[in-house]
This record gives sequence, structure tokens and C-alpha cells, in this order.
Amino acid sequence: MTSDIQLSTAELTAGPIDYIDTGGDGPTVVLLHGVLMTHTVWNRVIAELAPRFRCIAPTLPLGAHRQPMRPGADLSIDGIALLVAELLERLELGEVTLIMNDWGGPQLLVDHGRTERISRLVLVACEAFDNFPPGVPGRRLAKLAATPGGFGLQSLLVRSAGVRRSVAAALAKHPVPGEMLRDWFEPFIRDRQVRQDLRSYCLSVPLDSGRNWSAGLASFDKPALVVWAPEDQMMPPEHGRMLTDLLPDGRLVEIVDSYTVVPLDQPQQLADALRAFITNTARRLR
Repeated sequence: MTSDIQLSTAELTAGPIDYIDTGGDGPTVVLLHGVLMTHTVWNRVIAELAPRFRCIAPTLPLGAHRQPMRPGADLSIDGIALLVAELLERLELGEVTLIMNDWGGPQLLVDHGRTERISRLVLVACEAFDNFPPGVPGRRLAKLAATPGGFGLQSLLVRSAGVRRSVAAALAKHPVPGEMLRDWFEPFIRDRQVRQDLRSYCLSVPLDSGRNWSAGLASFDKPALVVWAPEDQMMPPEHGRMLTDLLPDGRLVEIVDSYTVVPLDQPQQLADALRAFITNTARRLR
């Protein structure tokens, strides 16, 4: 279904953001991806949800975006999180279920007091607490960003399909289609400005900062769902339980046979969990 949906573009302060929108008058869900990915990571989940929900999935400036951002744009972790809030405003969305996977930056919208358009929050196997950047792969990427020429060298390495597969193997338990990986890495390979956009983001999340990036979630008193993969190699299993305890109205669903990228590893189980959460909380909030 998602292959039939045309990309639209929203002109935001930082630059153009591509997104898909299934339309319809059902409850609105906004689905956010991780570093060096696009909205396509959500394709199979959207195919399950779209009959009942309006699904919007942007491609954020996290290294797989097609068009570089404007010079001087704030592409820090806080800046990109605020771009999400700007996108919700530009599209005039309200009562949104905001769903993040891998990239944990959107939780900072709570710190910035920008949750007025968000009715529910869903954290799917994402960065949390002190796990920014996440695990060994995240720390490796951060070190490359801080090394002169590091991203240029990496752009040469990921021209190899084998290297792309090895990168994906840390994120997904099951093989990611080669065509999808090519699509994700192609902007990083060909466009120095795209690499610079990602570098700006990476440098804003210093290694060993000591910051508890999730602390603000304690004040998010709307319904929240934590979806975690106990076998995940990057997002510690205990973080799922800790997030659930931290959120005032949090609940936890664990999905097995998956690593970080649950939308690819277990799209049906994830879609079922999202559908049940949105439906049940809607009844409770009436």
C-alpha cells in the first residue's frame, strides 16, 4: 500500500522534509525513524494500520534524507526534535500518537514543553537514559563524526553491499532487503552536505555526557506505550522496564525475535500492539 503513496514535502525552517501521508479521518499516528534510515522502515506497519488510522511518516535529516538542510540550520538533537514539533504544526495535526524507533530524540519534546499536539507517546526500542549514542554502533558513528574525514571514509566503505549488511545486522535480527539498504545509504554516499547534516547531529550528542536524556518523561502524564525487544543488542533490556516505571501512565509490551528495528523484524506484532494501545486509551479517555 505505501508504495502507492506519493512523497510530499514540507518546507520547514531548517529545510525541506519529505513525508508520506496515508490520509483518512482516523486517529493520526506519526512514525519516526532512526539514523541512516528513511520513513520506509515503517512500510509494513503502515500497511497494517492505514485502514483504520491516518499514518504520517517523515524522513528526518539523519543521514538518509534526499535534500540537504539549509546552511546554519539547527541540526542538534534538540533542533531536530523541535523540527518534529514544527512539522506537526505545519500539517495542522492534533491528538497525535507520536511513535519513535531507534532514535530517541523526540522524547526531548517533553523537556521543551512541545507536547500540545501529542495525545500519546510510543517509544519503540529507542535511545533512553544514558544510552545516547546507543551501544557500540552508535559510539562508533559518533567517533567517526568527530574524526576529520571520518564520514568521507565511511561513505566509501558503505558502497559495499557487504558492509551495509554488516551495519544492518546490529539493528535488525532478520536480513534487511538490499534494495532498502541501498536507498538508505545512497544520500550519505553521494552528497557531502547530507554527511555534514548528520555530522552536525552526531556532534550534538557527546560521548559520555553523563546526561539522563529521559528524565523529562516523568512529567508526561498522557498515555504512553513502551515497546521493547529483550534480545536487542543496542538498547538495554532493562531500559524498557525503567521507561515504563518513569512514565506516569506508561505500559510495557515486549516483542521477542527482534532487535532494535522492530518495524522490520516484527511488523505484525508491533502493529497489533499499537492498534490495541490507541483503541484502548481512546475508550478510557472518552
